[in-house]
Amino acid sequence: MRAMGHGTPYNMNWTGLLQSLLLVVHIKQITCGFVQFSVPEELEPGTLVGSLREHFSPPYQLLTQEYLRMDTNTGNIFTTEQKMDREGLCPGETNDEECIILHNAIVGPSEDLIQFLVIIEDINDNAPHFKNSEIHLRVPEDVAVGTSFPLDDQAQDRDTGINGEVQYHLEGAGGVFTLKVEEDKLFIIIVVQKALDRETQDVYLMQLVATDCGEHPLNASSSLIVTVTDVNDNCPSFSSDSPGSVTIQGDSPKNMVVTQVIATDPDTGPNAAIIYSLSPKVSQRAKKLFSLNSHTGHIQLAQDLHSDKSEELVLKVLATGPHCPPAVTQVTISVLPKVTQELTIKISFIAEHQNQTVVLPENQPPTVLAVLELEGDSSFKGSSLAIEGDVPFSLSPQNGKYLLSTSKSLDYEMKREHIISVVVHSRSAEGSVILSLRQKIKVLVADVNDNAPHFSQSQYQQEVEENNQPGMSLMQVSASDADSGYNGRVTYKLHKYTSAIFNMDSVTGQLSVLAPLDREQQGVYNITVFARDCGSPPLESHATIIIRVLDQNDNAPVFVTPHFIFFIPENAPPLAQVGKIEVKDPDEGANGNIGLQVINSSATFVVDNRQGTLRTTTNLDRETEDRHELYILASDNGHPVALTSIARVTVFVEDINDNQPKVILPSSNSSCLTVSPGTLAGTMVTKIYAIDKDSGVNSEITYSVVAKEPPQESSPFQVDPRSGNITLSQQLLHEDLGMHHLFIVVRDSGKPTPLYTTIWINLLVNESMEHCYLDKVPEWTWSSDLIQSPSKASICERDTSIWVILFISLGMFLASMVFFITACFCLKNRSLQKNRRTNMVENEIPLRLKDKYYSDE
Repeated sequence: MRAMGHGTPYNMNWTGLLQSLLLVVHIKQITCGFVQFSVPEELEPGTLVGSLREHFSPPYQLLTQEYLRMDTNTGNIFTTEQKMDREGLCPGETNDEECIILHNAIVGPSEDLIQFLVIIEDINDNAPHFKNSEIHLRVPEDVAVGTSFPLDDQAQDRDTGINGEVQYHLEGAGGVFTLKVEEDKLFIIIVVQKALDRETQDVYLMQLVATDCGEHPLNASSSLIVTVTDVNDNCPSFSSDSPGSVTIQGDSPKNMVVTQVIATDPDTGPNAAIIYSLSPKVSQRAKKLFSLNSHTGHIQLAQDLHSDKSEELVLKVLATGPHCPPAVTQVTISVLPKVTQELTIKISFIAEHQNQTVVLPENQPPTVLAVLELEGDSSFKGSSLAIEGDVPFSLSPQNGKYLLSTSKSLDYEMKREHIISVVVHSRSAEGSVILSLRQKIKVLVADVNDNAPHFSQSQYQQEVEENNQPGMSLMQVSASDADSGYNGRVTYKLHKYTSAIFNMDSVTGQLSVLAPLDREQQGVYNITVFARDCGSPPLESHATIIIRVLDQNDNAPVFVTPHFIFFIPENAPPLAQVGKIEVKDPDEGANGNIGLQVINSSATFVVDNRQGTLRTTTNLDRETEDRHELYILASDNGHPVALTSIARVTVFVEDINDNQPKVILPSSNSSCLTVSPGTLAGTMVTKIYAIDKDSGVNSEITYSVVAKEPPQESSPFQVDPRSGNITLSQQLLHEDLGMHHLFIVVRDSGKPTPLYTTIWINLLVNESMEHCYLDKVPEWTWSSDLIQSPSKASICERDTSIWVILFISLGMFLASMVFFITACFCLKNRSLQKNRRTNMVENEIPLRLKDKYYSDE
């Protein structure tokens, strides 16, 4: 009997059932919902966002892992080290728009590409921000209470919703100002609450504080500076201690300043301008002798005095301001008769002097310079000497004489020359005349080396590109010395541990580099330079020079190995990682940024430059090609010319058990072989020959008998598990005559699950050695250990209704098959005798292996 040679009705029924089943599965897939997750921004790394397990079956692979990562087994989605910032990811969204990021993933055993949405929710992570740190407002001091002044400066908050709503309040106003915000929040208004007086307080410093409305509010502040501007609300006035009386000598010279009157006006600017003038009631004598400066208030002699008698003159001075009545003060000037007796000051120098000039080294402790003695008319009594002005000298009386000495050390750098003005005050015998006599003494300060050189800055910085020309000038340092002569002459030198490639000109302070610099060897040089004067002993100081070497693109990318070797299983999905391509470039910036690409013609692999890994682009098949050779080009982004290097990559495709054994001999389950009863035990009767396209243990084949027809406890035939040789295990008996069917399972040794195929070995024990044939293929119900594991769920969740339909369809298929086989068996029996001889030739398939065997299966 032929094996299902004319099974058209059965084939049609099975095809229809399969189409129905696929239609149900397809309808289930297209009804899957679109997945989305909501996640607050700025979550800590490792926070669970959601899971695809509720929607899709494993395994899972997230294609974009910049902000999220996915567990390939559970489908759980977690945050990564790179936190999500809503304002950075969606900078253009308004408060009413959502920040949505689209992600791609490959899910399920069929590796379906799906997309899901991640909505980035706002948190209050941005404080309000003022454009300006200070807000200035000018308000006149006579402004009415309740006047409002709008402010242009408002705070901005990058958050959305209530997190971005801003409220304002004022701190430090002291009740003088209040804050009002318009309902539409377009304007911030400052309202004056108390009367202002510039003369009392002209500046108010407050803080304008902006606070958002988030759950944990954030705030920012800007200094609000209100300047009260002046109005003319005050008039000039003289103080109570304004000079009331002044005494001058009768021989005073012209233009001598007698005194000064001062009036004040609390206002500022033009409002405080004061004009001085003499009252019209001043006598003509006073007007002739004295003049008044209208702007400064100075009263001067208009001519030389030659008065031999005493007189008293009264001046009334007016001070007038804009739109103000004049203020009045009175000055009484007493003129004394000129002195006819003369006094002299005798000076006896003790300190070193030249041409009546004292020379004194600086930094000396208080030292006596000279002895002064008053000589002259004895009619003057009570005479005394005094020093005018604030100078570092003093006079001390001693036995009718005066010792002139320094009151503190002198500093040449502060002042090199001092003029001492000694004044004599005496009273005549009558007790009415006061004499003023001045004597000037010059003191020169001699320099000593008490100042070290001083650099204009303590730290210098200079940038220079690497690969410079030898002898290139870098910069010039400068130090000054306040001393004079050799004490102030400065020379320069570098620290003794400074690299020999740097040179310093000792006179000019010019720093140069004698050799090319290499940033990759050293990027920063810290150089100490000393400045020393020529004093005795010399003094010195130091400064630091920081030389930063700028990068040039003088290094090509370098692979860690010239030949990368990777292994990848042939069942790896597209975009699977093959291995990491490690390459380095010692340059920095764009010069060190490296891009990788595959340069040979193969499109099977691509470089992921973000992670520096080699990935597949298609499914790999070891049986088609077990090794791939390619070349990787590394190119930096250097300027002006990019530098490149090439590495060789060999990818070995590792075998997986994806091919089941294929039986070559016998060619079908209908093959039959006649065995003579006289065959000796141990004789090889026939052989099973199978091949497996896999390699290694995946291609190691074993043979085993799992069923026998007729059922026997001890079959006379056995199969060698390794060679597939079927031998006679015992001498054949009379009861062994007849047909023997051996159901053989041919398995490979693949991991984790071996694959198998089956074949019937049909042996006829018969005295006659004529060719045998089969009426039908033996039947046997498979045991559970030969049934494959259930396939995984589809992309959508498992639905029991699909499996119910599948089992019903399989049941209908088995019933149809039984009915069809029964009908065919009956028809075959009727024509068995007629077609016996024809079928003998047709069914005879030799079981012995030919020299060559070809198969299209």
